[in-house]
Amino acid sequence: MSFILKSEDEYEDLLGLWSDLESGLGMVLSHPHKVQEFEARIHQYDRWMNNLIQHDTDVALYLLFQLAAHSPVGYSASHALVCAVLCHLVAREFHLPEPERDSLVHAALTMNMAMTALQDQLANQRGRPTPEQEVALRTHGAQGAELLRNLGIKNELWLQTVQQHHQDPAFQQDLLTLSAPQRLVHILNVVDRYAAMISPRQSREGRSATESAQSIVNTSNAHNNQVGQTLVHVVGLFPPGTFVQLDNATVGVVLRRGRQDNRPDVAIVLNDKGHLMRPPSLHSSADGSPVITAALPASTVQEQVNHHLILQLGTQGHH
Repeated sequence: MSFILKSEDEYEDLLGLWSDLESGLGMVLSHPHKVQEFEARIHQYDRWMNNLIQHDTDVALYLLFQLAAHSPVGYSASHALVCAVLCHLVAREFHLPEPERDSLVHAALTMNMAMTALQDQLANQRGRPTPEQEVALRTHGAQGAELLRNLGIKNELWLQTVQQHHQDPAFQQDLLTLSAPQRLVHILNVVDRYAAMISPRQSREGRSATESAQSIVNTSNAHNNQVGQTLVHVVGLFPPGTFVQLDNATVGVVLRRGRQDNRPDVAIVLNDKGHLMRPPSLHSSADGSPVITAALPASTVQEQVNHHLILQLGTQGHH
């Protein structure tokens, strides 16, 4: 269903719900031993995320990609949430059975639990990881699974997916013919790399979502391709919330995925002089020019863009 954002308050409320989910998850990942009923809490966050996606997937992706690009909370929680949402959408596209979908999403939320503080630190660190950090990076899958076991998680598929999410043996067969653990490890591996590429760190700008998608779809492994292509199909080559350069020198932000992966609905926010458009104007790139020439990292747009106004445009044009 389409979710009409009637007022600025509704936009703020919805953004607030995503932010609350992200900061709640941040607390759980940083202090898992202090959480009563750890497993129940992860299930609760999954349901919360699911409800937000169900409202309107485009608006959910828009807010999520905006949040990921400017996350005030630790990188670790923001990354876990982006991965969980993308895993949910990919699982839905592949029609995975519910127990597999649940294990995959719960693994995405918890895969980096053994290095939450380190992950936040690395996101803000300009230099290369130290030898100690390298060891922690190499072993965090196994340590994460161990930590989850100690917290009472007994679901083997969830545990295995966390333990192996960085192992990506090259399978050439169809994703759906693999065993469940292999399948989930693959999906999470590809989603994890894609999400890591689009988020900004101190040591580098976030790449645009499009560059990240191309880099994943172009990997030589046919198997990754299946997941990569599905991911691109699900979020679009230019996902909602992505800034884009148009061929008439204006800059837009993607509102809704189009029927074709590369032709979304766009709100034009900067004119050809780089000044803010008030109000932004709606353009469906499926209708022809101006056409998108490139995606832009969020950091290139310095102007304060009114996202509530933009999303209102998107819901007016969409039924």
